[in-house]
Amino acid sequence: MTTTTTTKKNSAAPAPRPGRPVIGLPASAAGLGAAIGAVATFASTFLAWTWTAEFPGDLTVTGYPGGLQLLTLTGALLTLVFVVAGYGVRGLGWLTPGGKNGPVLLFALGTFATTWYTVIAIAVKLGGLANLEPGGYVAAAASLLTLVAALGLPGDVAGDHDNPNVWQRFVQSFKAPTPKEATALPGWAEILIIAAAFGLGLFVFTYGIDTEAAELFIGYILLVAFGATAISRAGLNRRLAGLTSKHKNVTVTAAFVSAFAFPFTQSNDAYASIGTNILIFATVALGLNVVVGLAGLLDLGYVAFLGVGAYTAALVSGSPSSTIGIQLPFWAAVLCGAGASLIFGVVIGAPTLRLHGDYLAIVTLGFGEIFRITMQNLDGSSGPDVTNGSNGIPNIPDLDLFGFNLGEPHTILGVELGRFSNYYLLMLLFTIIVVTVFRRSDQSRIGRAWVAIREDETAARAMGINAFRLKLLAFALGATLAGMAGTVQAHVTFTVTPAQYKFVEAVPPNSAFLLAAVILGGMGTVSGPLIGASLLYLIPAKLQFMSDYQLLLFGIALILLMRFRPEGLIADRRKQLEFHETGQLDAPKGDIGLSKAGV
Repeated sequence: MTTTTTTKKNSAAPAPRPGRPVIGLPASAAGLGAAIGAVATFASTFLAWTWTAEFPGDLTVTGYPGGLQLLTLTGALLTLVFVVAGYGVRGLGWLTPGGKNGPVLLFALGTFATTWYTVIAIAVKLGGLANLEPGGYVAAAASLLTLVAALGLPGDVAGDHDNPNVWQRFVQSFKAPTPKEATALPGWAEILIIAAAFGLGLFVFTYGIDTEAAELFIGYILLVAFGATAISRAGLNRRLAGLTSKHKNVTVTAAFVSAFAFPFTQSNDAYASIGTNILIFATVALGLNVVVGLAGLLDLGYVAFLGVGAYTAALVSGSPSSTIGIQLPFWAAVLCGAGASLIFGVVIGAPTLRLHGDYLAIVTLGFGEIFRITMQNLDGSSGPDVTNGSNGIPNIPDLDLFGFNLGEPHTILGVELGRFSNYYLLMLLFTIIVVTVFRRSDQSRIGRAWVAIREDETAARAMGINAFRLKLLAFALGATLAGMAGTVQAHVTFTVTPAQYKFVEAVPPNSAFLLAAVILGGMGTVSGPLIGASLLYLIPAKLQFMSDYQLLLFGIALILLMRFRPEGLIADRRKQLEFHETGQLDAPKGDIGLSKAGV
């Protein structure tokens, strides 16, 4: 007797049930109000907001937005576009594969925050609301109308509470459903989308670096923060992640082409110096990611390896203050710096890597402080005269590579590149090397063994993995990469001193900020530490007036990050599952039927 088993095929997943709005408004009225408010906010940017040009950005011109008005204009335009896309207008559906109303609310919040911050800043800086022109009042009222209307839009997904209060509805309004599966595109179209995404990222990053006043940068941060979250809730980041995972080599190439183009967009070499220091910071953070992100070793003294490379390069640079009085070619100095850091990594790691957890962290913290104090004491009185003590090694000459003096301006492709732009391109080459090493290591047998040790060292040993040898290899590799970056840093900064390599200091890179960059960006990823380092360097560099409270704000930001996104800004799939438990084992989606289950 033959039994036929039929299997019910699943149709498309049903649309998620909408949630309750924060404010009880009819959905049609809320959408119309958000659109009208966005248009009015957009129009207000063409009016004068103040009568004097003393406020940064010159908001006195009618018919020509400037400064923070451009940010409000951008936020209002994006809000309007996503409102229209939510109505299913043909040609805009690709903007909202995930949430439809959540992104509108987030863009409205970003526009409101930027506009009201501008109005308040004008009143505070110029001495009262009397300094506002009618355009400022119109912008404030219009952005408030947009926000109130957006709060009346229903949530994209239903909440877990039967009778949610206002706060619960507000939190639920930011949640979005999983984006639908994307329609297959030709390969060339997908590559163009990746290139356009990196081009847009370069433009946004360059705009932030080029802001001259702190008021402009704060408005930029507000809009970018809400805008990035809105794009995430719309599902565009998942769509882009799917394309980048499909075209990995194209993605890496596009990323470095965008980075290469950065100095050609700068008319002021002072802004290029920020990019150069970000690259140094990011490259060292990526080296630490090998130790912390892949192998799971908590290293609190990692900045010492950067110092070993920098001091080695300074000693052989031909500086008049060098105590050994020799000058090696740069490639030899790089090998010496990387080799010295490698030796220090093995010497320190061999006796200490048998420790675990907090004990290992304490020992590495001690090593970092020992290095700094030793460099300070090698001054000829407390010890041998090697490093000139607290004075360090100044007057480090600029590099001369193949007759190309990096300290002098050069014209390339019709653009004059200054000193820091030259060093930026050199550091970019080192970043490419470090990224290549990290990717190859992560995808190799050794990388998989590191991950196994990180997740459960006892189980890894039981499977035959030589944990000590592989941990020592990770420690030595991370030290070598930091030493390479240190050889460039010595020439960029002109001077190497012990004070540059403290555990925590207001100016990165230091061990605390390096570890924070890895955690903030996302451990075990390539782009995570690069983004984390960029944020941790760029924000303090632009907000100098908050330097006295920098460490306090830094601590608050870490607390908020651990509360709301412990996996970091860019997290791999493993970390997302680890920090956001579903309460059940992974299972196939839908009803697979008895026949497919093998019964």
